[in-house]
Order: sequence, then structure tokens, then C-alpha cells
Amino acid sequence: MSSRKSRSRHLIDPQLLPLLDIFPTVTITKENLAERRSRRLPYADVDSGTVVLHKKFVQEKKDKPPIELYVYSPVNAGQSLPTIFHIHGGGFVAGSAAQLETLHRKLVETLNCILISVEYRLAPETIFPGAIEDCFSGLCWVFNNANEIGVDKSRIGLLGESAGGGLAAALALMIRDQTAFNLSFQHLIYPALDDRTCLRDDLNPFVGEFLWHKPNNYFAWKALLGTEPGQANISCYAAPARATNLEGLPPTFLSVGALDLFVEENLEYGRRLMHAGVPVEMHVWPGAIHGFDLMREAHIAEKANRVSQNALHRFLWPRDD
Repeated sequence: MSSRKSRSRHLIDPQLLPLLDIFPTVTITKENLAERRSRRLPYADVDSGTVVLHKKFVQEKKDKPPIELYVYSPVNAGQSLPTIFHIHGGGFVAGSAAQLETLHRKLVETLNCILISVEYRLAPETIFPGAIEDCFSGLCWVFNNANEIGVDKSRIGLLGESAGGGLAAALALMIRDQTAFNLSFQHLIYPALDDRTCLRDDLNPFVGEFLWHKPNNYFAWKALLGTEPGQANISCYAAPARATNLEGLPPTFLSVGALDLFVEENLEYGRRLMHAGVPVEMHVWPGAIHGFDLMREAHIAEKANRVSQNALHRFLWPRDD
């Protein structure tokens, strides 16, 4: 897309512009979904030998299918460790826990924690509530088997990006409403929170032009819901922005680019969390589009990733501060 025809390219941080070539904006359809799922993130394989990965198939409920969990932990940990329960992105229709192995190994090594990533069922083959039920069952298994896998159950929190961030926010609501478990935090990176965004015609005109635009958002929400987005009866466990009560949710970190399609729904969710008495740390990154943190050599992405990692450390190891 040329700069003459673009409404927002001139606002993008120049160091992020190569990302537009690496991940050009493509409208997702049923016909090209398989190709979309085959795309891989630009991370080199790294295995320092200091982190071990165990893949576990767990079945918390007999009437639900088994769930695969990727459990990363430091070699010879020697103590129960704080734990990140991660939910991957991909617009509800793509992505996988396996694709982020390099990043997860680095996080575990740097933060001296356990990280557990859930391989939830994707839409449109599985519609709501399949994905969130997988996440819920996986997290309940972690709480119920904490001693076995070396998890400090008093320090378990959620991490998710994009669709995974939306699922993490929904999971925090579900844990609050349906269990006696307590989460230490929810760490949301440009989360997809509101199905109504794909139907709005009053959004900031400079957001959502690149990587993830309104047509893709509509496809994703319709695939997840199995029906038209925007209807009155959509569950908050599908679209967390639909929740009427945000009290009692865990301390929240929220990060989003200023040019991201989700920036307005993220800002509103952060405002509502604060109004409900939830501690919130929120960052809006200038010149940043959806997925900007993938361009890790760009200064704005490096800073955002560093701020995010520092926040995770504070959540996981509060006594170190």
C-alpha cells in the first residue's frame, strides 16, 4: 500500500515499517485460513539447556476433550516457583503454543519461573465456549496439581496477546466467578476484548489499517461466536468488554499500540478496571501497530518488551522490590 493512499502509514514508527513487508495485511477468508495457519513467527530456535519442556495431556473433566499443556520450567529448580499461564494469539482461528517456544524458554530463564501454555481448540471448527473451556480446564488442572509440577499456587497469573489476551481476560472473569482460586495478575498485550469493535463506524480513523483490520476482526469474532458479532446476548466469557462487573479481578498490566485497532476498547477496559478498584498499569505506544512487538530490534518494540518483562517480574517476585 502506498503512502499516498494510506491514512496512517505516516504515523508509524519508521523502525516498524519493515514489519509491513514481513506480515502484509491480508484479509482472512475460509479459503486462505489454512495458509494463514501455516505462517510462522520470525523467531530463531534457541535452547540454552537451562529450561526443560514437558508436554502434558490433561483432562480435568471427563466430558471434555484432553488438553495439551506446554510446561516450561528451569532445570533443577529446587523450589516451588511462581507461574505464568499463557494463552497464545492468532485471532481465535490460528496460532499455537508451539510457535512461541523460543520466547517462552527465554522468559522462563530470565524470570526464574514456570510458564505453562495451553493449546486450545481453534475456531471456526470449535465455537464458543470451546476455547475458553479449554483454558479454564487447563488452568484448574494447574491449580489442582501445583505441588506435582512445582508451582507456587499463591503466585499464578495470566499472560496473553491479541486473541490470547482476550481469552486471558475472559479466563480471569471465569476464575473469579466460578472458583475459589486466586490469580496474582492478568498481563494483557493488545487484547481482543470486544466483538462490537468490528461493527463500529466511529473508531479513530487512524487505527487498524495494518496487520489486523476490521474485516479480519469481523471474521475472527464470527468464527469464535458461531453467529453474528454485536448481538445483545454475547457472553462476557467470549467478549470480556461485555462484563458488567469488573470488581475483584487481579492486578492488570495492559499494553497496546496507538495505531492498533484494539486501542479504544483496551483503553476503555483499563478505565473500567480502575473504576472497579483494580490496580492497572497501562501503556499506549506511539507509532505502534498491532503486533509491533514482533519487530524486536525496533526501539519502541524493545522498550515495550522490556517494560512488559519488568512488570511480569514484579508480579512474579513482588518480594524482590
